[in-house]
Amino acid sequence: MCRGLESLPTTCLERAKELKALFASLLQKSDHSITSQSKKNDKLRLNANEPLKWKESFDDLLSSQNGLCLFRAFLHSQFSEENIAFYLACEDYRETKPSKLAAKAKTIYDEFIGSDASREVNLDHVTKAITKENMEHPNLSCFNLAQAKIYTLMEKDCYPRFLKSPTLLELSRKVKTG
Repeated sequence: MCRGLESLPTTCLERAKELKALFASLLQKSDHSITSQSKKNDKLRLNANEPLKWKESFDDLLSSQNGLCLFRAFLHSQFSEENIAFYLACEDYRETKPSKLAAKAKTIYDEFIGSDASREVNLDHVTKAITKENMEHPNLSCFNLAQAKIYTLMEKDCYPRFLKSPTLLELSRKVKTG
């Protein structure tokens, strides 16, 4: 199941490293707003209160590009990165053109849910069966139940562990004292 860091998108790993460095420098900055050049020459804006906002709710974390990247890197370190990958694949699937639904649904199912899935997510038998049945006639909601189960798993298990992770605790401490 563990395939090493190469299974994370390079941009996410780079961004997580950037974020760690940027947050670490918060103590040395006076205006609590840090700007740095990213690899693609777009500016990475980071507010000092951002890590504190991530603690307010799981949705706040997921809606932050920086928070999502850090959370994804955390999940990778916990060998459960497939959960957020599946969740994001489902979000992307909802934006799919009708003509491409069947092919994209099959790709998601084969990668995350099927019995030989390369990045199988932890779903109960009933949810898997319902999702498999939904695959007969893919529509924009065919993964809703499975996605909701994975969201709940991350919210109840992974998110609390992320909040207690040394990286986030250190960042939060620096924000409070900085």
